[in-house]
Amino acid sequence: MAGMPGGARASSGPPGTSLPVLDVSFLLSPLGGLMVAQVVLGLLVWALIADTTYYLHAAYGWVMFVSIFFWILTVLFFVIYLLQLQLKFYIIPWPLLLMIFNAVATTLYVTTFVTCAAAVQPTSWRQWDYNRRAAASFFACLVMITYGVSTFFSFRAWKGLGSNAATSQVTDRA
Repeated sequence: MAGMPGGARASSGPPGTSLPVLDVSFLLSPLGGLMVAQVVLGLLVWALIADTTYYLHAAYGWVMFVSIFFWILTVLFFVIYLLQLQLKFYIIPWPLLLMIFNAVATTLYVTTFVTCAAAVQPTSWRQWDYNRRAAASFFACLVMITYGVSTFFSFRAWKGLGSNAATSQVTDRA
């Protein structure tokens, strides 16, 4: 079963190749849980803004760009780690790449949160736009926090903190 931990790997094709297998342990890890939260909260941010008259305000163009851009990239990273595709492309320094991605996402989401919160006008003539923009500001703050926490965990993974020397030597040679 492909979805079961420790399940058999299906191998169809040339010898030495195998189909991707779902990594259930990644879903239970802090980075996996945070990525799920980032996907859900990021979707809320751009869906709430997209449902308003954002095109009338230039500030919301930036909010839409950042939220959709990082939502797509987070979904891609999530799929890569969930299907263990990072093991196929071992030449790429995945822990470093993920740490840089999370740090950049945190920084740009800070600007997104500030922009979105500053552009909310309580005297808006369309009450539903105000409510959606205020909610988007709240969720942008939550996404910013999740990316910040992900930066911390990905930094620890990049530096190899939390593992002993024997574990790191075994995984380096495997």
